[in-house]
Parts: sequence; structure tokens; C-alpha cells
Amino acid sequence: MATTSFPSTPRWNVDRPFLTGRFHQETKGTSRFADSFSNTGVENAIGCYDVGVQELIVIDDLLSALVGIEGRYISIKRRINAHGNDVINNNYNDFFVTFHVDPSMDLALQEMAKRIFPLCESFILIDQFVESRSQFKNGLVNHAFAASLRAFLLDYEAMVAQLEHQFRLGRLSVQGLWFYCQPMMGSMLALSTVIHKASANNFVGSAVLNLLQSQAKAMAGDNTVRSLLEKMTQCASNAYLGILERWVYEGVIDDPYGEFFIAENKSLQKESLTQDYDAKYWRQRYSLKDGIPTFLANIAGTILTTGKYLNVMRECGHSVQAPVTENSKLMSFGTNHHYRECIKAAYDFASAELLNLIKEKYDIMGKLRSIKHYLLLDQGDFLVHFMDIAREELTKKLDEINVEKLQSLLDLALRSTAAAADPCHEDLTCCVIRAFSDGNDLEEPVSITGLETFSLSYKVQWPLSIVISRKALTKYQLLFRLLFHCKHVERQLGGAWQVHQGIRGFNTNGTAISRSSLLCRSMLKFISSFLHYLTFEAVLCFCNNSSIEIEYWVKDLDFKFYFYPEKKDITVIEPNWHVMHSRLQTAKSIDEVIQHHDFFLDKCLRECLLLSPELDQGVFQMQKVEKLKSLCLQYAAATQWLISSSIDIPKLEDSYDGSQKLKQLKLRSPSLVQKVMIRDGTVTDSILKFEREFNAELQSLGPILSSGSQAEPYLTHLAQLILGVGNDK
Repeated sequence: MATTSFPSTPRWNVDRPFLTGRFHQETKGTSRFADSFSNTGVENAIGCYDVGVQELIVIDDLLSALVGIEGRYISIKRRINAHGNDVINNNYNDFFVTFHVDPSMDLALQEMAKRIFPLCESFILIDQFVESRSQFKNGLVNHAFAASLRAFLLDYEAMVAQLEHQFRLGRLSVQGLWFYCQPMMGSMLALSTVIHKASANNFVGSAVLNLLQSQAKAMAGDNTVRSLLEKMTQCASNAYLGILERWVYEGVIDDPYGEFFIAENKSLQKESLTQDYDAKYWRQRYSLKDGIPTFLANIAGTILTTGKYLNVMRECGHSVQAPVTENSKLMSFGTNHHYRECIKAAYDFASAELLNLIKEKYDIMGKLRSIKHYLLLDQGDFLVHFMDIAREELTKKLDEINVEKLQSLLDLALRSTAAAADPCHEDLTCCVIRAFSDGNDLEEPVSITGLETFSLSYKVQWPLSIVISRKALTKYQLLFRLLFHCKHVERQLGGAWQVHQGIRGFNTNGTAISRSSLLCRSMLKFISSFLHYLTFEAVLCFCNNSSIEIEYWVKDLDFKFYFYPEKKDITVIEPNWHVMHSRLQTAKSIDEVIQHHDFFLDKCLRECLLLSPELDQGVFQMQKVEKLKSLCLQYAAATQWLISSSIDIPKLEDSYDGSQKLKQLKLRSPSLVQKVMIRDGTVTDSILKFEREFNAELQSLGPILSSGSQAEPYLTHLAQLILGVGNDK
């Protein structure tokens, strides 16, 4: 409300105080009965008259005091508020008045008059509250509350008029006046109590409703007062329920005075979902404020969600409005909780409509399957082709990489493989991640290439960006980076393995070649086991081999898990995907879809060692895996270079006719190979060093994984695979 401009109160409300009752606040030097003691002789003190005459005068003055008008012997005095400020300049916040009688009045009449004074003071307090709270700045709830008080005061004034009529007919005594005022006394005092609290705390909106409701409960022993306060609550809440009704049935916040408990942050636009990692739009575009009405506190979240769903559909251009009937009107609330049933029905309608919209029109499941194909390598044939044609660009340094060229090569790979049949393949893009640490924690500087920085991204449009937000895509990219790098390691080791296979016909027993062959076998088993754990896919090496050579390679490695599909429960991505898929089929709202999707990603990240409840332990585990992969890459590069330079074997990745050259090599003299390998002791030392480091790292990883298996059972499965590789000789 502080930033909203409101119309000002007309000036004549101040200039003409008799129109508003403000004249009661004007400063008076003395009371009227005090003037009677002056020497002007205008009036005599009331004590000069007989008791019967005094009674008639007192009744006449009391009838005037009941509607806030001073009498001849009853005066009104204004009290300054606790801060010492004049009430006129303080918006009535601490307005108090007191009534006083002529001290010469008969004591019995004085006592009867003082019993009626609280009713007179309550009338003035309520009347001034009605006038002040009718100003624009006080909000719709205060306007409605003031209107209901004004209607109540009309009944009160009608009672006073009837009493005056009886007085004119000579049928009213002081005792009779007190008797007829008693039924109204409790109601007026209860209202004055509410007004004192509302004025002292400057309550607006839901605070006024909560105050009225709490006071009504406190007066449970007085049915008349409780019914009055409940009626006041009902009247004051009509405007508030009107705002609520538009929100849950149309998704519109019609709140000119900022009283509603839902706030809208217009600075957050739906386009930010594809850019903002925190995905603030869905959580903060509409949010709950403090000061929720107590009767709506238990369903405030449902109310917020209902309007959000309707807003999403409106943003999509899908005109929808919850069906509204006479029974679904929210213009009343009570003990029957009918309003809760209406809100629940509106939520069910909005939830079902939005869920049907994203499932049917926008095909959320198709998008998720497409992302799984590409970023989780569910259909990795396009990546095989891409890595072949983009090898030269990916091996360049970070500053030399041409992202546009990579994108064109990716498009070519997509069009040349089974991915061309996917209607969503055009949404796939590539990127190069350029944000790295400053390298102060590295032992030695490293050369960053495209293989370490390449990643895929995916174009997601509204409203699917609510589910597949920037944050969710980042999680997919983390998983893709891990899988992609593992595939790269497997590809390099496959190249090294082919070099060894090319010289199988030579007599290499007792040389470093045979030792290197066993080490290469162990490394391939490690990386393939790890990939199997991640994805449960068939073992596949990305090399340019013939089908016969790959078949021979797989057979030679003798992967035991490859032949036992019942072990798929020890993998990560595929089982978790099926769990998520089944849950999404039964989801009843888009929030459940978001929850199941986020749970799937977080579980995959955790089980892939990319996210851990204990950060230090998770980082240490991944560091060990990265160290093993680094050793595999170093070994693959060194082996291909050392063996090739020793016996003139061409590198596989430098030529596509490697098979022909390997066949030509077999024609060479075996004794020449033996002689060269014995001569080159550097090869032997290098192979032994790699073997020691790899076995040490591998054996140290098993206990680390096993130590955390009690809290994270999936580590047991991974440890079994890793230890199985280490123990298989």
C-alpha cells in the first residue's frame, strides 16, 4: 500500500466538521455547565431546581448525549492521546472522549447518568471510526466494516429517536431510559473494544477480519453480541472474499489497496525460466504474504496454487475460467465450511485443466523422452557419428573452438542418424562451458580442450519451462558431461585396445606389450562397468572398427554383467527414469510433475556421485573416479604413441584405413618386434607405472564407496562393480 496512490479526502470534510461529527473534537475552553457559575447569569446551576425538574433536564441532556451532542448540564471533553498529539491531526487513532455532569446535580441522578455515559462515549468513538475508516487509503475491508457500522448506528439512532418520542409524551423516566439502553449497551461496548484495538494498531485488510473473528469467539457467552460481531465479520469480509473469488476462478488479483494475502512480483517474467538457475518465477511470481485470515490459513497454499495454474493457462493464450454457480459463490463463510468446498473444487478444476494442457497440447512426456535420448544418451548413435566428424574441432583449445561449426556438425549428425525421426531434434543445441576455476587448486596447469568443455543444451518453450527450467536443464547437463566424458575415455581406451589387437600375432610374451594388454583390459572393464552402472546400456566402444572386430573385442573382454540383464537394478538412470515415468502418469497437478521430475534428477545426480548429502565425501568419491579416468586417458595416449613409435603402428584415430595397415604389419618379422621392444625400456617403465597407479587408485576407491554404503545403499552396487574389476585378473 505504501507505493499506491489513493484519492484524497475532500477538503470540506475538514472545513465543515458538523457534516462528519468532527465538531466533537474542537477545543473548548470550558464546559457549558461551567459557564453557569459565571456572573453572566445566563443559566442557573441544576442544583437550584427540584429533583423532579432535574430529572426532566437530565433526560433531555442524556438523549442529546446518546447521539454525541452536549447538553446544558452534561459536557463532552476530548482527551489527548498518549503521544501528546492533537487527535485532529492524528487520524483518530487514539480518540477518547469523556462525559461530565454538573456537580450540583442530585447524586442519584448523577449515578444514573454515569451508567449511561459509556453508551454515549461508544457512540462517538464508533461514529468517528466510521468517518475515518471511510477514507480511500484504509482499504476495502475497512470500507465494508465502516459501512456495516454505519448501518448499525442507524438502528441505534432509531432507538434514541423512539426514546425521545416517549419522553415528549411524558412516558420516560431516568430508570426507564436506563432500562431501554441496556440491550444496546453490550453491543456498543463490544464494538468500541474492537475499534480501540483496530485504531491503536492501524489494522487493515485481513488484520481487521482476524480481530473481529477473535472477538466474536471471545464473546461466545453472549449470543447477542457474538451474533453481532459475526455479522460484522461477514459484512467486512464480503469485499475480501470478492478478491478471493476472482483469484480462484479467474486467476486475477483485483486488489487496489494491497490487502490480499497473495503478492504479485511483476518484475519476474516467464521468459526468466530459461535463464534463471534458481527458477524464481514459479516460486516468487506469486507468493503468500503475512497476515493471512485465520479462516483461510489452512487452505492458503491451495488458494495460491489455484490462481497460479489459471495464470499459466492465461499466459498460454488458453482462455479458461472455473465454472461459477450460485452454490460456488464465495460471498459467505461460516461453520459449514462451504467456502472450503468451493475452493477445493476450483483447485481440482484448474489443476486438471493445466495438467491436461501440458500433457496433451504441449506433450511434456515427449519432451522428456527427447531430452533423455540426447542428454542422457538413451539413443547414442548420433553421438558416435558426431564424435567422429567433430573430432578435430573438439580437440582444439578452448579459445580456438568454433561453436557455430560444432552446431552445424551436430545438426549433420542428427540428420544422418535415427535422431532425424524425432520431431524435437531441432531443439537440441551445443555449447561450450567456459566457466572454470582459476586453477589455483591444481597441481600443474592443464590444457583445456573441447572434450572437457563440450555440452548439449535443449530449447524449452513456455509452459514446459515450468517443469524443465534452467535449473533442471543444468542438472541434465551435469549428467551429460559425466556420460560424455566416460564415452570419450572408453573411446580412447578402445583405440589403445585395437593397437594391442593388431599385434596379437607377434610373440610379445614377457614384454611390456603383454603387460600393457592386461592393463588395457582392466581399464576398459572399469570404464565400461562404470558406464553400465550409470545407464545400463550394452557395452559399446566408439571406434572405427568393423562389426567383426567389435564382436571379437567384446568376447575377449568377457564382461560377465553384460550377459546378465537381471542386474539392471544396480544401475542409475534407467530404473529411476521408469519410476519417474510411472509417477508422472498418475500425477494430479503440475506441482507433482515438477516434484517427481526434480526428484528424478536429484536422485540421478546423487547416485552418479555428482551430488552428495555429505559434500566432502561426495567430492572425494568423484575425485577418485576422475583420477581413474585421467589415468585411463594418459595411458591410452601414451600406449598408442609408445607402441606405434616402437614398431611403426599408425594411430587409429589418424587414419580410417588402420585395419589394412595392421594387416601389413603382421607381415613383418616377429623377431624385429621382439628386438625393438626389448631395446626400448621406457615403454616397460611407463606401463608398470600406469599399472601401479591405476591398481592403487582402483583398490582405494572400493573401501571409500563401501564406507558410505550404509547411508547410501547404491554405493554398495557401485563398489561391487569396481571391486569386481579390480579382483578379476
